[in-house]
Amino acid sequence: MTKAMDKKIDTKSLELTKKDFESDQMVKWCPGCGDHAILRSLENVFPELGIPKEDFVVVSGIGCSSRFPYYMNTYGIHGIHGRAAALATGIKLTNPKLSVWMISGDGDSMAIGGNHFIHIARRNPDINYLMFNNKIYGLTKGQYSPTTPFGTKTKTSPQGTFERPFNPGELVIGAQGKFFARVPDTNLKLMSKIFKEAAEFRGASIVEILANCIIFQNKIHSLITSKETKEDNQIVLEAGQPMLFGPEKDKGLKLEGTRLKVVKVGKDGVKEDDILVHDPTTEDPGIHMMLASMAPPEFPAAIGVIRAVRTETLEENVWNSVEHEKKHSKIKSVDDLLNSGNTWEIE
Repeated sequence: MTKAMDKKIDTKSLELTKKDFESDQMVKWCPGCGDHAILRSLENVFPELGIPKEDFVVVSGIGCSSRFPYYMNTYGIHGIHGRAAALATGIKLTNPKLSVWMISGDGDSMAIGGNHFIHIARRNPDINYLMFNNKIYGLTKGQYSPTTPFGTKTKTSPQGTFERPFNPGELVIGAQGKFFARVPDTNLKLMSKIFKEAAEFRGASIVEILANCIIFQNKIHSLITSKETKEDNQIVLEAGQPMLFGPEKDKGLKLEGTRLKVVKVGKDGVKEDDILVHDPTTEDPGIHMMLASMAPPEFPAAIGVIRAVRTETLEENVWNSVEHEKKHSKIKSVDDLLNSGNTWEIE
């Protein structure tokens, strides 16, 4: 080993840039795939987090999205189908200082990985979970997934699907998840902002990205994302701000009884003060669940950070338990363990 190789570089003193996180691997997604925009957004965010490059880990399962570790110049694991959450949790528990980013698709997350998905939300490890939701299986060529809209004709549902789709936000909040956000792949600026908020949140930050599969499910999110319709069909939430949307920002959400209702400011005596103000930090999940459930045409889709409630993380609880045992347990070594309880000698 040369002296240059032997010398340890203090990367904490380096100013990182987007280029530091760009891989030399050819990106093998279809031209026009929304995954390209997600990759660029994450490359923009990593240098801004103030984290040494060697402390990033990108983990994935199986699917188009799960090629991500090859395309980021960080440590990474390309895991098996549906099991990235288990890998990511183990990595974070073993070395809590690492910034762990889990990449998964709607099929990888909520079909074979469904059990892991709800439990990572429930356990709340400090992991950043990016779920690409294109509402189809892309890598295996167009089968319907757990989020495919009811009645959609695909290769595995030629007469239309007979299954009601999952809503990722409902699953997260229903599983006691503490952070859930949603963003379309067409808004790189907002995507980067949300990724940064997810990274700064202590806990399992789950971000649903409305991704477009240009081959098998093209324009599936167009009602929410197209220039002609997005103003009326998406509401970008901001903490502490009234929930307003529309081209003139004169439509809003009001709570009537136990339900949300779309109203228009200036009509039927509605004032801006009547519009709900977004609070992602409230522990009561009621409003957050309603926001996550909204969908056109009755409601706009909620975009942005819907829920962000700080509580203890899994690794904090685990390591507190370890420290407690170190302090109070009579067993301090393997010899202590082997000689504890009922013991005997065989002659």
